Amino acid sequence: MKKLKTNIIIFSIILLISVLAGFFIYPRGFGANVAPWRLGLDLVGGSALVYDVDLSGIPQTDQADAVTGLKDVIEKRVNLFGVSEPKVTIARKGDKYQLLIELAGIKDLEEAQKQIGETPILDFREVSINKDGSTKYVRTELTGRFITAATMGFDNLNKPVVSLEFNNEGAKLFGEITGRNIGKPLAVFLDGKLFTAPTVQGKITGGKAQISGGSGGFSFDEAKTLIGRFNAGALSAPIKLINQRTVSPSAAGDALDSIVFAGIVGTILVMLFMIIYYRFFGIFAAVALIIYTLLSLALFKLIPNFTMTLSGIAGFVLSIGMAVDANILIFERTKEELKLGKHREDAINEGFKRAWSSIRDSNLSTIITAIILYFFTSSFVKGFALTLGLGVGVSMFSAIFITRTMLRIFMRD
Repeated sequence: MKKLKTNIIIFSIILLISVLAGFFIYPRGFGANVAPWRLGLDLVGGSALVYDVDLSGIPQTDQADAVTGLKDVIEKRVNLFGVSEPKVTIARKGDKYQLLIELAGIKDLEEAQKQIGETPILDFREVSINKDGSTKYVRTELTGRFITAATMGFDNLNKPVVSLEFNNEGAKLFGEITGRNIGKPLAVFLDGKLFTAPTVQGKITGGKAQISGGSGGFSFDEAKTLIGRFNAGALSAPIKLINQRTVSPSAAGDALDSIVFAGIVGTILVMLFMIIYYRFFGIFAAVALIIYTLLSLALFKLIPNFTMTLSGIAGFVLSIGMAVDANILIFERTKEELKLGKHREDAINEGFKRAWSSIRDSNLSTIITAIILYFFTSSFVKGFALTLGLGVGVSMFSAIFITRTMLRIFMRD
């Protein structure tokens, strides 16, 4: 009786967690505000861009770090553009690197490409007057790559200005440059154009500078865009767009509806088959399958930065088949033990014990394969591998723990 009460309590907790998981994964349930589903571009539409990275000017020992920094900068730029859940991954082919950028739900693709590839080139130049009266600008070592932060401010006329902060090396250079140009103009060039040339009043050692938009001044939007680009950082290596794939929102919506419908129908058909073929056992399998589905989807949604794609859904559907396969092995073993005349509880325990080795070996081999696929393939296969591996892991828990708990409660002698 004590064991029965324990099993009932355990099953009640599992049911409660499953109900909460159902609300959590439902797009309009409480999970929609806590952690909304992140869907890939093949489910909501968008574009996938492939860039070649030119590392010819970077030593081979520094190339991996340069590509990682490049990835971080592009992620910042895309985030500033307002793209929901951008996905940037690195692909290596021999000695060459590529960046795969997925922009789900993007509306203005040309502007996004512009933001990704543009690098604001800022440099400070010393000013001198030639004998013929013309102005000469001499570039210094101080450029935008030394900038650590950019913020917006306003001058005495309430016009936007951009305040810059330099790192230690930049601050040292800025101090040296202003120190030797006291009483002289110091020109600020942006993308090769003169923006402003204020007169240096004294040596500036704080590592801070301020630029305005020249005679006309910055507009608010111009200053905001410039600040965003500076804060995103400079690209560590040139990139070139070599491929682009676009999925329309309507086509993506149709694909999502179709695969959800197919998944629901397929799961129901599997449950009906289990009930028809295994009768009383099949009911337990159907209930366990529902619980497994809810817990798996909740787990996917809880993973930080997880994006559900068509390939991910395919991996999850395949793991459902693995969950059913585990139940079939258990039920067949249990039926054999019952035919030998054993009591129900003994037959159930023996059925699980004999089926466990087969379930363990098949599921572990699948999980190992999923791990290999996840770490050694591109982003499209990664989603499949992740949902398959996690789904199979949850299916082992479902088959061994949940199904056994239900059988112990409802199939007593």
